[in-house]
Amino acid sequence: MYQQMIFVNLAVDDLDASKKFFTELGYSINARFSDENTASVVISDTIVAMLHTRQRYAEFTKKEIADSGRTSEVLLALSSESREKVDELVEKAVAAGGSVSGETQDQGFMYGRAFDDPDGHTWEIVWMDPSVVEG
Repeated sequence: MYQQMIFVNLAVDDLDASKKFFTELGYSINARFSDENTASVVISDTIVAMLHTRQRYAEFTKKEIADSGRTSEVLLALSSESREKVDELVEKAVAAGGSVSGETQDQGFMYGRAFDDPDGHTWEIVWMDPSVVEG
């Protein structure tokens, strides 16, 4: 059965620093789709973050590239298997050079926190009670 994937493309200032950051979060780099200008970060079987130097990223668009440290071009949200895993990933991100973004959101059935990676991209990590999701 075909499973649709998402490839999130992001411009980064320092590719080596970004690779280090994401591997410290526990993700792997797919060397087959990486080179000196791009890193393919495997988040799951269906989610891949393609980190590009600004020069490489510019090859894919005619638009001005957002300064993700000053502006928000996208909010990336990843699900998590538990509240504890939400906290664990955000704490890893801060230890690896990221920063907490916004306030913890705790609505009982849903719990979320967010961090900014070293380039300022905001990643939201969210847990939702499976019994509520299933309806």
